[in-house]
Amino acid sequence: MIESLLVANRGEIARRIIRTARRLGVRTIAVYSEADADLPFVREADEAVCVGPANPAQSYRNSEAILAAAKSTGAVAIHPGYGFLSENADFARTVEANGLIWVGPGPDAITAMGDKINARNLMAAAGVPVAPGTTDPAADVDAALAAAESIGFPVMVKAAAGGGGMGMAVATDAGSLHTEYDKVRAFAQRMFGDGSVLIERYFPRVRHVEVQILGLADGRVVALGERECSVQRRNQKLVEESPSPAVSSELRERFLAAAVRAGEAVGYRNAGTVECLLDPTTGEFFFLEMNTRLQVEHPVTELVYGVDLVEEQLRVASGLAPNFDPDALVARGHAIELRINAEDPKRFLPGPGVVKSWVEPTGEGVRVDSGYETGTTVTPFYDSLMAKLIVYGADRAEAIERARGAVAGFEVVGPKCNLPFFAELLENEEFISGEYDTGIVARMR
Repeated sequence: MIESLLVANRGEIARRIIRTARRLGVRTIAVYSEADADLPFVREADEAVCVGPANPAQSYRNSEAILAAAKSTGAVAIHPGYGFLSENADFARTVEANGLIWVGPGPDAITAMGDKINARNLMAAAGVPVAPGTTDPAADVDAALAAAESIGFPVMVKAAAGGGGMGMAVATDAGSLHTEYDKVRAFAQRMFGDGSVLIERYFPRVRHVEVQILGLADGRVVALGERECSVQRRNQKLVEESPSPAVSSELRERFLAAAVRAGEAVGYRNAGTVECLLDPTTGEFFFLEMNTRLQVEHPVTELVYGVDLVEEQLRVASGLAPNFDPDALVARGHAIELRINAEDPKRFLPGPGVVKSWVEPTGEGVRVDSGYETGTTVTPFYDSLMAKLIVYGADRAEAIERARGAVAGFEVVGPKCNLPFFAELLENEEFISGEYDTGIVARMR
């Protein structure tokens, strides 16, 4: 097992990684920005190094500072968490070139999946279903229009290098395509340094379902079930659950088989997620993207399968066999995750501030992965995620009931918080029925 680990992230995911590493006897090193000096993850690591000011470009995305911290503390491995440098192939290569272990998929896999057009083409060649769309970037608006007319309106205009729900827009006709193409291209260039745009079929009613995969040290790729991620605002997830209430046993087999093929196509190692769109009326599903990292929503898979995915990431990176039988994976019960964000529960606008009181719920089947506590400050410099509330039950009905109680028992005073939205959602008939899609939040508002 890896002896020492630098966690190149912050907040709840840094605490989550540190918790498992400590259980395994791995020494942990946290890196933090000046704005995060008082957060729990800094205190809970065995050692902590300040890597710069609040601006993430000067701290959490500062690869030179992070590598210097790893060398000065004697770290032998780096875990990037999610976001920041987690899907930066150049950084992964630099880590390995410096003789350190990268706890994640290889740089080549990150590169192959980082460009959405390239990823689509690779998946199609591997026999994974992909939605109708461009096989090359739409070089200009005329090319985009030609593609859209071939596919049929409405279409999704997407940044080829985007992710996390960013750099996406819907065009319903030629006029809106002109507008959205220019917007997405400019946004993609500004945010990702790559203005490439693809055009893809848009599904007015669709569900977002993803599969957790794990590439083992022996070369095998296994799938640990699916997660439903259709409760979203602005194409960004708010709630995840496993198993998906929309997926039958037969459909699950097809989902998991396709996800394994996707991983095998790029020689995948470590944890990753194959994201798909599911047409609930036809049962067709299409590859959306592969996230070459640990997902925010990984805890629901952990609870349903009884597997610590961070431990498995460390085992793969150490060249060890998994701590479970890959041939005997069985899903049991139901888990739901709610992303507790510092944001207005109506319009979902960020609402940072000092945490005057933070009281986490407890009880059977309740887990909280948090990044904050009473007296800390949610600053405007980073993602608004404060914590993840995860509940587990013998079935979906029990999980929903436990989620209601946990939401009622979660107290956050100070920053704006979306807990009232979850209280509303958990009483919503569409959500309770399981027959919801990605438009559920818009219909509630």
